[in-house]
Amino acid sequence: MKTNFYDRSDKERKGLGLPLFWTQEKAEQHSYPVRSLSYQEPTVSERQLRVCIEETAAQGNYAVAIALLDRLIALHPNSAIDYNNRGLMHLRNNQLAEALADLTHALEINPKLDSAYNNRANCYAAQGDLASAISDYDVALDLNPANLRAWINQGVTFREMGLYDLAIENFDIALILASGLQERIYAERGRAYHLRGDWNCAVADYQQALKLLSSETKLAGYRLKVNNWLNELLAPINI
Repeated sequence: MKTNFYDRSDKERKGLGLPLFWTQEKAEQHSYPVRSLSYQEPTVSERQLRVCIEETAAQGNYAVAIALLDRLIALHPNSAIDYNNRGLMHLRNNQLAEALADLTHALEINPKLDSAYNNRANCYAAQGDLASAISDYDVALDLNPANLRAWINQGVTFREMGLYDLAIENFDIALILASGLQERIYAERGRAYHLRGDWNCAVADYQQALKLLSSETKLAGYRLKVNNWLNELLAPINI
């Protein structure tokens, strides 16, 4: 199963060998400057520590981010958000068992944290347990019907299960809710139409996605993937 997923900043993943869904963090928003810090500095403040986590995660240094989050969790052992974020880092680092344990613990602390349900669903999906993934997406959406990533991720999961009508319904809802990520939604819905055999709808969605992606230089890899999907669709026509 080869699927395409993204993180909360919508940057392309690097160095991951497994298919990941859109993941969500409930990290604090910071307006102060970011500076490079060593995670081993004993006098780093909690505020600086959080900045350093964001910086190292953005660079793909997930093992370092995990070590930083270990320190935060030692300070705040009942922080569902920190467990959620550490679970997310484990997920990005291909440590699925550790990710599942952290995300489950986050939900034991705060059963209403919809982002943790979305992230745990992604973990289940990466393990191939699509039924459990669908269940967790349902809970995330019950808690927060505006959770755009959960709508998209569940749509992708339905598509992987061959439930194309349900997948397209999810993507339709995501487009109604979307304040961003339209290029992703059109592309993933196009793939669902493609696999269902609705070629005209698929071509229209692929072309719309490629139009939106044309100005996204950081998403060149994804644009290539969508272009390949379109070429795969058009190949029988061009023979």
